Amino acid sequence: MSDFRALYLLLTALPSVALAARPMITDDARVVDTHSCQLESWVKHNRNSNEYWALPGCSPAENTELTLGGAVTREDRQSQNSDLMLQAKVLFKPLETNSYGYGLVVGYAQHPRLDNNSSMIGNTYAYIPASASFFSDKLILHTNLGALHDREKHRTDFTWGLGSEIPMSDKVELIAETYGDHRSRAFYQAGMRYWVVRDRIQVDTTYGNRMQNNSDERWFSIGLRLLSSPLW
Repeated sequence: MSDFRALYLLLTALPSVALAARPMITDDARVVDTHSCQLESWVKHNRNSNEYWALPGCSPAENTELTLGGAVTREDRQSQNSDLMLQAKVLFKPLETNSYGYGLVVGYAQHPRLDNNSSMIGNTYAYIPASASFFSDKLILHTNLGALHDREKHRTDFTWGLGSEIPMSDKVELIAETYGDHRSRAFYQAGMRYWVVRDRIQVDTTYGNRMQNNSDERWFSIGLRLLSSPLW
């Protein structure tokens, strides 16, 4: 498995996304408001490529969230559909102030430019997101434990993540996290979120890399998150 593919699998498995609330990879025990939707979009600048992501998600019922989206990657002056993802998240106990929460996430991802052209087998993953609030939400910690099954390689990787959120004001939050699997050296990411309009429009930026000397897997991202009021 190439370093690029290993990085992508980690990002989708510990996701949503990419798959947590932007810009964190480590997921949280929260979902969007019932009958509301969100759009998470961002540009991720790698050493030799740029990724353009869009992940719409909605909550069809209380404590549930469905996400469907993907990415286009531009490399060597060419753009191509690189990633497709479908994910479902359910909370058994939502996170509350000075308490904890946990849930279950299952998902399926395809990588058109990485998988064999004829197979498009894709990968399945699942993990348990758990979150805890301390000091009246002045510090929030997240942990993920899960697994990703690579159907093409016929193997399962155990995945993990540990993340933190530290609100600096009503509009600014700092984030830091580390995540990986049992086969390779971990990644880290740090950045900030800024609420342009509280609970409706958020922008973010991060820097990340692998935890090793002279790694060329560093990236920089900038994102936009839009959240709606209840739509039905």
